[in-house]
Amino acid sequence: MVLLRDLYMPLIAVIALVSFCDARIHQLTLKNETRSIIHLNTFGFNANGTLEFQLVSLRLSPAHLKASTTFIGFSLAKSRVNGVLAYNGEEAESCVPQEKTNTAEPLAVFAIHTNDPPRVELKLSGEGQDSVLTAFIENEKHGDSTKDTGTRKKRQEDTQEKKPISIVTKPADKAVDQRDGDEKKAPDAPAVPGKEGKEEEKRTPQNIQLKDLTKAITITLSKNGDDYSFSFNMTFGALAEGLYNLNFHNCYNRLPANPLPYTLSVKIVERNLGGFLSAAEIPLPRLYISMAAVFFTAALIWVYTLMKHRYSVFKIHWLMTALAFTKAISLVFHSINYHFINTEGHPIEGWAVMYYITHLLKGALLFITLALIGTGWAFVKYILSDKEKKIFMIVIPLQVLANVAYIIIESTEEGSSEYALWKEILFLVDLICCGAILFPVVWSIRHLQEASTTDGKAAMNLEKLKLFRHYYVMIVCYIYFTRIIAILLKVTVPFQWQWCYEFLVEVSTLIFFVLTGFKFRPASNNPYLQLPQDEEDMEMDEVLTESGALEGITKVKKTSNARERQREATL
Repeated sequence: MVLLRDLYMPLIAVIALVSFCDARIHQLTLKNETRSIIHLNTFGFNANGTLEFQLVSLRLSPAHLKASTTFIGFSLAKSRVNGVLAYNGEEAESCVPQEKTNTAEPLAVFAIHTNDPPRVELKLSGEGQDSVLTAFIENEKHGDSTKDTGTRKKRQEDTQEKKPISIVTKPADKAVDQRDGDEKKAPDAPAVPGKEGKEEEKRTPQNIQLKDLTKAITITLSKNGDDYSFSFNMTFGALAEGLYNLNFHNCYNRLPANPLPYTLSVKIVERNLGGFLSAAEIPLPRLYISMAAVFFTAALIWVYTLMKHRYSVFKIHWLMTALAFTKAISLVFHSINYHFINTEGHPIEGWAVMYYITHLLKGALLFITLALIGTGWAFVKYILSDKEKKIFMIVIPLQVLANVAYIIIESTEEGSSEYALWKEILFLVDLICCGAILFPVVWSIRHLQEASTTDGKAAMNLEKLKLFRHYYVMIVCYIYFTRIIAILLKVTVPFQWQWCYEFLVEVSTLIFFVLTGFKFRPASNNPYLQLPQDEEDMEMDEVLTESGALEGITKVKKTSNARERQREATL
């Protein structure tokens, strides 16, 4: 029934993809890109969290360079909720983030000017800008736009021969405490190496309190041939902590004319105190390992139940056992994976591969088990109808595709064009799978409704019909809660509490597993196991004798659709 060979190619794809995953140390290179807005990353910063950004290379077409009035640059915007920018959708469509000065949330816009002299202008808006920016500043007086042009040009000429700026990672515990107004020592800023064999430039980066800025400041933009580069570090204060979106804007490609290609390469390192995880992800390693222990305990209790009622155990019960243990093992590897992301900034390939394999098996086992229970396979019949077989032929490949899409999303940078495509595929395929597993349950309910009118079987089929209706409601509630309600809660709670989304999903999954096991447990009083669907499946008990050595023994006969066994009644 389960075609394991269908899982080989996804597993090979998993091993190939994980080797390119950089997790919280992001390195993104886009060639011949034409998108006007690229979402680079979303990250939740606590107080003293740091963002280290480096534009390694930006190569524009000649038409881009001539369009001096067209905005090209980056925006760092604080979100009110997950994935929602502080400015509204109408303003986002205008692709002019530097004019969004009416937002109350912090917004930093880095506008790239390629005309002589090349420079990056930083403009701030919103409240709570108590962060510290570390960068190479062109104008020494913050916000002084009357700086001598000749001096600026001379400094620009001095930077023409510099190589692209590299980020020097600094331990998180050396971050700046922004809760008082005094300037303290900021994190080590990017160094500017010269050519090989030359001494390091004497010029050092400056630390700027963003709350003291009243005008735009100019950051050095280096040019090496046709490539532009610059970098900055930012340490977030207590007022500025929150969920931030980092985007790249190329407003020239919003024009009706044909979009022009460009090449972009960036490196981003984000961290909070104690690790590389976002604020909402910090509790996840402990959450997953705790839920793994709970699922493992539930699996052991289920095995004890099967051993206690071994004469009523069917194949589907052992499949449910495999699902419970696979779920627990998947959570263990998920916790280990997040632990290494937090400490190293990227997953360890071996542990990541093990997590993706168990996640893939868990997803396939879940939908197969639910569909088999809905069809009544192994309980009252061993043969599936043609339409039931078609459901499995649809659900199993789609579920494998959904898990492959999930793995690709986890292993791909948000700014890549494939990320958005596979995210839509995952959402669509997952909904199709959830809807498909309801069909066998509906067919079983309809069959029982028709059979309930048959003489001699009305009471039995009504009991089974009640059980199937409960099962149908359980599946609908589980799908509705994990796919809709939990996501709505995720985008409404504060950014530090968005880990509750994962907690609610795992708890609802545990409750669903427990209720399903209770409804279809191997027990003599379970109406699902007692009542056959057809007259031929009814058990016929023949009393051998009421006295002598065979007293209390009955012989049970069943057709080919059931097992022939002999049981001895308790004397």
